[in-house]
Amino acid sequence: MTRVRTAGIAVTALGVVGYGLGALVTYPGRAFSVTAVMVGITLWAIGGDVR
Repeated sequence: MTRVRTAGIAVTALGVVGYGLGALVTYPGRAFSVTAVMVGITLWAIGGDVR
């Protein structure tokens, strides 16, 4: 489950960066950054606890 958690963190970070860039510059597909944040948080949550 560590890989799922790591993927979730990465997808969340990319989504946040994409959202920030989308607030400054218009580019095609910028709405998918919100979806990436939602998917990333979900993966992060189901990824389990790292102990």
